[in-house]
Amino acid sequence: MPIMQVKIKRIDTSLPLPEYKTAGAAAFDIYSREDCIVPARGQFKVPSNLIVATPPGYVLLIFSRSSLAPRKGLMLANSVGVIDSDYCGPTDEILVSVYNLTDQEVKIEKGERIAQGMFVKYEQGKWEETENVGSPDRGGFGSTGV
Repeated sequence: MPIMQVKIKRIDTSLPLPEYKTAGAAAFDIYSREDCIVPARGQFKVPSNLIVATPPGYVLLIFSRSSLAPRKGLMLANSVGVIDSDYCGPTDEILVSVYNLTDQEVKIEKGERIAQGMFVKYEQGKWEETENVGSPDRGGFGSTGV
């Protein structure tokens, strides 16, 4: 499998570059740049330490690590983060928006793995407006398998 070259800037170079933990890993780990406190039942934007020049034709998707909810009581506030290829200016640090599901504040430590990122190829669509899109109705929301 060819490996794509991606330009990246770390704000704090004492923290590691993102890494794929296994040879078959689809996503790389993202760390917290600083100690953070996420308020009970509240939201916080965790600085990732990264400015990434996602290659054209790709999007960088940010997902929760599977251990984030059971170990920390946190989830990504927006479910999936979308980092466009043109979000890579000098101050465009990726922020990971987390929500605290618990009734206690949660501490995230500098260097803690909080999310994972994956590059995905995409195409933009060009709209062709029509009165009929060509398929019969399927029965509405949640109707498959009924």
